[in-house]
Amino acid sequence: MQKCMDWSSVTFDWNRVRAFLVTAEEGSLSAAARALGLAQPTLSRQVDALQTELGVVLFERFGRGLELTPAGADLIAHARKMGDAAMALSIAAHGQSEDVSGLVTISASDLYAGLVLPPILKRLREAEPKITLRILADNQASDLMRREADIAVRNFRPKEPDLIAKRLADARAAFFAAQDYASRTGMVETETDWANVDLITPGPAQEFIAALQSFGVSIPHASVACECTSYLAMWEMVRQGLGVGIVDTGIGDRDPTMCRIAPSLPDVPFPIWLTAHRDILTNRRMRFVFDFLAAELSASQSA
Repeated sequence: MQKCMDWSSVTFDWNRVRAFLVTAEEGSLSAAARALGLAQPTLSRQVDALQTELGVVLFERFGRGLELTPAGADLIAHARKMGDAAMALSIAAHGQSEDVSGLVTISASDLYAGLVLPPILKRLREAEPKITLRILADNQASDLMRREADIAVRNFRPKEPDLIAKRLADARAAFFAAQDYASRTGMVETETDWANVDLITPGPAQEFIAALQSFGVSIPHASVACECTSYLAMWEMVRQGLGVGIVDTGIGDRDPTMCRIAPSLPDVPFPIWLTAHRDILTNRRMRFVFDFLAAELSASQSA
């Protein structure tokens, strides 16, 4: 007969393990404290308490950061398993809820979060005012496995088996400029015409130009006038007449102050995926938001 575990003897503190895990992943106490929303002294005390409890030194200082000691490196895999188990428990608990009220976190690029989602989210809140929204406007993909977001609008299909994704549309992007800018520079009809325009790239210029070449679009590096890490800021710079930028045709074509600057170039295709953790969608609130976004985003692309 299998004996039941005496849980009264277990005093392990998950908060200390989490502090250890996040500090190892972030590489410093300050970064880990920000990630966890804790004061740095509080986080430091949790790490110190775990080291005392285990009787080992987990970190050693390396410049301004921290590195795992051999003992810490041996234990980090166990801490990750505990983190994954805690996340699985949280997801399963969310899935049991039938209450439509509560928080839903949605991740999208800053361009989509700023220009595409607002009218959709307004209609969503009108349909279900008890739902509270948190929007992560970030051009880096959020980690849905660790619940950085519940639902993500992405341009790629996830590889993780526990994530589900729905392909909403095959969007296209093209080069745009403000009407007055285009009247001064003229249209870009040949490769040499790029010497007369100022290209604003979303991200590092070298990576952007290489990506375009894979679609058969060749642009000289000398055309680059500005690199911008924000798609939304890049688009506003283009709208203000600073130069030429590439954007979703659904956004560019609807702006009467803008025009396509290189009409002879082929549009650059990209897919739009809606992604979430499989278990999240057993939750009524999450399922409602997922289905609402899928329908609205699909309609916005076909409009």
